[in-house]
Amino acid sequence: MLRIAVLLPCYNEEQTIGAVIEDFRKELPDADIYVYDNNSKDRTSEVAREHGAIVKKEFRQGKGHVVRSMFRDIDADYYVMADGDRTYPARFVHQLLEPLKNQEANIVIGDRLSNGTYVEENKRKFHNLGNNMVRGLINFLYKSDLKDIMTGYRAFDRLFVKSMPVMSPGFEIETEMTIHTLDKRFMIKEIPIEYKDRPEGSESKLNTLSDGYKVLNKIFTLFKEYKPMLFFSFWSILFLVFGLIAGVPVIIEFLETGFIDKIPSAILAVGLVILSVLSFACGLILDTVAANFKKQFEWELNKIKQDMKEQDYES
Repeated sequence: MLRIAVLLPCYNEEQTIGAVIEDFRKELPDADIYVYDNNSKDRTSEVAREHGAIVKKEFRQGKGHVVRSMFRDIDADYYVMADGDRTYPARFVHQLLEPLKNQEANIVIGDRLSNGTYVEENKRKFHNLGNNMVRGLINFLYKSDLKDIMTGYRAFDRLFVKSMPVMSPGFEIETEMTIHTLDKRFMIKEIPIEYKDRPEGSESKLNTLSDGYKVLNKIFTLFKEYKPMLFFSFWSILFLVFGLIAGVPVIIEFLETGFIDKIPSAILAVGLVILSVLSFACGLILDTVAANFKKQFEWELNKIKQDMKEQDYES
């Protein structure tokens, strides 16, 4: 029998977690439902236990820390991750799992945006703008056409979970998983789902400005790490352009008079051109490092897959 694990990261979800567990239990009666309590100050853990979930504690604050522990600790064939606030209907779980079972995808995303329910239900300011900005940036950088980058409703196969190096501490984790998927060429599929806003009295833990900044910073960091040639080429061209702007008048003056009076401009131009050359050199070196890392990752992926086959054979 295939083992399915439902992963529910939680922080102060006493009001809704019981209903979420019951919803998933109804859809997946044989699944193991895990609730990882991230230092909740209410009765989240007690309510989860009362409804039959496997409750664990994660003392490092942040959703990324919770997901890292979940991926390390839990063994299953397929994993479903949702939030504990009952915003993602459990009835869509079968549609998320189907592409995994058919080996059509390694990760399946519950797309809240295509059918408009997120825009209708979500009452928090700037969230739609933030979603569109992040989606546009990632699709531009990775030549993809994903509709929903930051959804918390996802399903994974074991290969993805056991090879995902979670580095994000907080809500940037969804962005990190998406970029990792695209960069490492995992198969990804989106399934349109409905979204329901939190019930009255339940508060979102997402801070629009601070967490939005963290997400954009994560995109910037992963862009540098995964595509260093493109990243440093951009800075190289930028420095070169400003260097030419500062240096061309100096060159014209020298050609006309044989002297250089604009000494500060000449120094600035030389410095900017040197920075341009150094940026390009950094891009070349780090691009080689990134290429070698990708080769190493593919080798490790093959090893993980072989170990999984041996475990399945033994069981």
